[in-house]
Amino acid sequence: MLDQPASEATSAFPRGDAASRSIEVGNQTIIVGDCAAALATLPAQSVDVVVTSPPYNIGLRYKSYDDGGDRFEYLAWLGRIGTQLNRVLRDEGSFFLNIAGTNSDPWIAADAANAMRKIFRLQNAIIWVKSVSIGEESHGHFKPVNSRRFLNHTHEHVFHFTKTGEVPLDRLAVGVPFKDKSNIARWGHAVDRRCAGDVWFIPYETIRSKAQRSHHPSPFPPALPERCIRLHGKPDATVLDPFLGIGSTLVAAQALGCRGIGIEIDPAYAESAAWRLRERLI
Repeated sequence: MLDQPASEATSAFPRGDAASRSIEVGNQTIIVGDCAAALATLPAQSVDVVVTSPPYNIGLRYKSYDDGGDRFEYLAWLGRIGTQLNRVLRDEGSFFLNIAGTNSDPWIAADAANAMRKIFRLQNAIIWVKSVSIGEESHGHFKPVNSRRFLNHTHEHVFHFTKTGEVPLDRLAVGVPFKDKSNIARWGHAVDRRCAGDVWFIPYETIRSKAQRSHHPSPFPPALPERCIRLHGKPDATVLDPFLGIGSTLVAAQALGCRGIGIEIDPAYAESAAWRLRERLI
C-alpha cells in the first residue's frame, strides 16, 4: 500500500474541487462534498468543537474514497485539512482527533498527530478503551485477531488539540464519583465528582453485519464525541466533523442541544447520517 508511485497516490486524496449540497435535519447540517472545498466556505472563528476521525490510509473499503496512498502525501493532506480547521476554530476551541494504529501500521496514529504539530498545541492525549479485561472478566467490544505475533487492538487514540494549549475544560462534566468519600471534604471539593482522567472506557454494541453500520468500515459510537463535547464545556456549542461518515458526531451534538456541521464526501454515508438524525427527532 505504501509502495505505490507518487503519481498514483496523489489522486487518492481529494483536492477541494468536488461539488457539494447540504441536508438539514433539526439543528444539524450535513454538507455532501469534499471537506477541503466545504471547509473553505465556513467563516473563520465559527466553530467551538471539532470531533472527527479521518481516513487512516490503511486500505479500508470506503464507498467513495481510496484509503490507500503514499504516506507522505497522506500526511501532507491531513496537514492541509488541519490548517483549515485552525482557521474555522475559535481561539478557545477544541479539536479532538480520533485515530488508531494497526498491527501492520503501528505508527499511523503518531504520524497523524505529528501532522498537526505545527498547527495546534497538543493539550491532552486520551486513550479510548473499547475492550478491557479485569481479572477473568472482559468488558466491551472485542475484535479477534488471528495472529501469533500481535496482541489484539482494544484501544484507539483521541488527541485533544487547541490553539494555545491553555483552554479551560469542564473536567467534572465527564467526571466520576469519589470511591473514598472522605476525599470530598479533605481536598475541598464542592461536589462528589472528580476528573476521570485520560483513559476512557467507552464500549459499543457488537456489530454483526455491514448493514448494522450502514456498510461503513469504521464508525465510532456517539458516546465518544458526546464526551468530547461535554469536556469542552461550552453550552450551545457549534460542533464540526469534517469526516462525518454515518453521523455519530452530529447524533451526539443533537443529543446535547448543539448545532452541528458534518462534511461527508460519500452521498450514501451522508444519507445514512441524515436517517440516524431523523430517527432521533421522531
